Amino acid sequence: MGWLAPIVLKLAELGPWAPVLFGLLYIAAALTLAPAFFLTVSAGAVFGVWRGTLIVFIAASLGASAVYAIGARLARLRWMRWLMGDSRVAAVRSAIAGESVWVMFLLRLSPLVPYTVLNYALALSGVRYTDYAVALVGMIPAIVMYTYYGKVVGDVAALAAGVSPPRGPEYYALLGVGLIAIIISTTMISRAARRATERQPPNP
Repeated sequence: MGWLAPIVLKLAELGPWAPVLFGLLYIAAALTLAPAFFLTVSAGAVFGVWRGTLIVFIAASLGASAVYAIGARLARLRWMRWLMGDSRVAAVRSAIAGESVWVMFLLRLSPLVPYTVLNYALALSGVRYTDYAVALVGMIPAIVMYTYYGKVVGDVAALAAGVSPPRGPEYYALLGVGLIAIIISTTMISRAARRATERQPPNP
């Protein structure tokens, strides 16, 4: 995160271009698996809670969409087709596709699942883009909370140095909701995958 702080601080000095360039940086983070959490908190320090939330949500949605576009191409690679042809992988893909909106919404709602990793996992799962995009609203509670923490600290350099934002009741409430969401989504995927596996004919 130390290398990101000077970039964010420089962007904050660019006036009306700052949100645009910050958004491009966020999209790049989504594509390269860079620490988007730090950028989200920094947005609160630089832009404030509500403006930061709007900027991050738009940028995160565009970043997730870019990953989806790349994931669709990766899925056509020969070694990916071989992997996805495995019956267990196919069953899980079928399960996620069948329960797509709710499962993805629950996964997005949980702060326990990293945004950048989840983008690629879902993009390669065979879900429709419409469902993938709708489920992005599940990111909003965590974005609001993290930008609020960034606003409280108010110092990007301090965040990069490891200063931990204060964790109030809202943090533990969201953490609890996220844990429940993970349990529910995992249960839904497991049950759907089991049903999909049972429907497949046995190997000769």
